[in-house]
Amino acid sequence: MKRNHFYFFWRNFLLLAFKLKYRMKYIGRENIPESGAYILASNHRLAADPIMIGMGLKRQVLFMAKEELFHNKFIGWFISKLGAFPVSRGKADTDSIRHFEKALEDGALIGIFIEGTRSKDGEFLPPKNGVSLIAWDTKTPVIPVCHTKIGSRTVFHFGKPLSLKDMGFEKGGAREFRNASRIIMDHIKALREEDKAAFEDQKNG
Repeated sequence: MKRNHFYFFWRNFLLLAFKLKYRMKYIGRENIPESGAYILASNHRLAADPIMIGMGLKRQVLFMAKEELFHNKFIGWFISKLGAFPVSRGKADTDSIRHFEKALEDGALIGIFIEGTRSKDGEFLPPKNGVSLIAWDTKTPVIPVCHTKIGSRTVFHFGKPLSLKDMGFEKGGAREFRNASRIIMDHIKALREEDKAAFEDQKNG
């Protein structure tokens, strides 16, 4: 995938301010391959999640953005230059799915919030099937990502890639999509438990 210099300039320009405000910590970055198509499947806590996830990685991450943001011409232009594209929330958006699938064909790293919306209290929400549907259609591995607030730190933990077999796929279909979504979500939850346990050990040690 061609390097987006606009994206990396603004990522680096904003990095210090975000570090001071959110005190980000990244775990498991070695699990992100340097090239090839992968889907980052993350829970969603803050509006700034796409920016903070992107700041932690050497590769550009392509995210969906809600359609309303593109109604403002400047904001729409700016986030488009960063690689975002609009999605209509609350309904099936085949154009967005096709856009993601085309990006994966080109070897992109894309990010999808598996819950479909932000959690107001930070607790996990039931997963939607968008991640599993795109993973199956494009035969793309999924990397679970967990965002957790631990003490004063904003922690992003990247798990190991899940193959189609790991997600329980055989023939596709609605039942397998639901099952794969649950499996991905279980891996995200396990990352949070791991991070909380490590924090408690550190605090008590």
